[in-house]
Parts: sequence; structure tokens; C-alpha cells
Amino acid sequence: MRRFHTQTRCRSGRIAAVDRLGRWLILVASLALLSCAAPPESVGPEGRTGTWSGYPIGTPPAPNPALKRAIIARAEQEWAYFGRQEIVFKGAVESIPLVGDWEDDGARQSNRVNVYWRSVGESRLTGMDCQKPWSAAFISWIMRNAGVPTHQFRPAIAHWVYLADLIESASLPGRYFVPRRLQDYSPEPGDLICAYRQPSRVIMTDGAVRAGTLTGLRAHCDLVTAKHGRTLEVIGGNVRNSVSKVRLELDGRGRLQPIPRRPWFLILQNRL
Repeated sequence: MRRFHTQTRCRSGRIAAVDRLGRWLILVASLALLSCAAPPESVGPEGRTGTWSGYPIGTPPAPNPALKRAIIARAEQEWAYFGRQEIVFKGAVESIPLVGDWEDDGARQSNRVNVYWRSVGESRLTGMDCQKPWSAAFISWIMRNAGVPTHQFRPAIAHWVYLADLIESASLPGRYFVPRRLQDYSPEPGDLICAYRQPSRVIMTDGAVRAGTLTGLRAHCDLVTAKHGRTLEVIGGNVRNSVSKVRLELDGRGRLQPIPRRPWFLILQNRL
């Protein structure tokens, strides 16, 4: 039986196929024990510059709404390619109203994951390589395919690599992506929201994390694609064995609420 994690696990060598109804029943059973949400954050927003816990943020780049739209469009297209899998969090309670295609369902899906891996120099990996999390490769492919220069977003096989780079360079002028604390900022379409994956832990100081403490961190980031009131829609790769759209609840001030399956610790603001 397949286990369900943000990090992928697949059936290769264990089970030939799982029908849609069977998947749904397994998912319902695996999610039944989830419980309460963490308390919300509640500090006012910063502007397009401001600071990162006292460290200055550089002046923004020239607006490029077409590039921001292209980033979001690439994520939506890949979500559609994988069958539009949907995940909903109500507080900490997770449900999956629509199960899409999974990375090891066949050559079509597996080879698409290989496309993501190629963007970070791993040409031999596919969706059948189930011990290799591909969420950072997915985000890297989105950015590169949309036209984001590599000096603005460093392609990487692990999220911590580009996170550390973006935090380290945040004070430079013209940076497309800059870090924001959860309590300071409400995420918007085009942003990235990031959580650590247990058993990793993030060393925080006043709600911020220093680049040097991220080395080796097991993390996961999703791209914000839409915002409707207190509902945030994000798309990520390697989420429940697929490219999935996740709907999250923001608090009354529009802040991310860390929950057991998504212990958010960082937002990367897209200033395009």
C-alpha cells in the first residue's frame, strides 16, 4: 500500500495499479486523525522595501506584471497536466476532494517529472525515482520556463539552496523575490510560501531565519496562484504524489497560519 507524504513514495515493485475509488478511500483513512490549527499571527504589513527583522530590503525592480502572470500560468498549466488534484485545509483538517494523476502512473507523468529534474541538472531522474523529492525541481522549472533569470532565482534540487541565496541577497536593489516574516505580510499571487518538513526545524530569531542556518534544511515551498478573501490557493510539486492545488485559510488579518502538516516559516514576496 502506498504511503502519503509531501515527500513522494511510489508503488514501483510493490503494486501494479490503484483505481480512483481505491485512492480516495485510502486518502480519507490516512487523513482522519488530523486535528487543531496553530494560533494566527497578528502584526501589521510592511511595504515593498521595509526590513527583514531589522535587516534592510533593497529597492524593488521595475514592475513586470507579464512575467508574474507567466509564473502563475506555468504552475496552473502543470496542475492541469497532472489532472487538477485538489487539497483543502480547514484549519488543520485536510481533505482531498479531487485526486489527480500521480508521478508514477505511467510514462506520461513520470517523464514530466524528468522535465522538472532536467532544469536542475538531474537528467536521469523521473517520477519513478520515488525516494527523490522533486518539489524544488518543480519550482525551479516554473521560474526558468517563465523567463526568470537564474541570477534572480537560483535553480536547485533542494529548497534551502535558493532560500538561502534569496535571503542573503535581499538587501541588493532590484531583487525579484525578498523574504518576509509571516507576522508582517499577507501573501499574494506570485509569492512563494515555505514550510519545513519534519523532522527538520528552523532556527528563528524574532520571526526571521538567517541564510546560514538553512544548510541542509528539509523544506517545501508552494507558489501562490490566487487569493479570495481569506482563502489562499497555492500550487506545488511532489504534493500527495502529484502537482496539486492546495487551498488554505488565512487568519483575520490575512496572515498564514502554521498547521501540523504545513509549519510555515517564510514568505518570499514577488515584487514584479
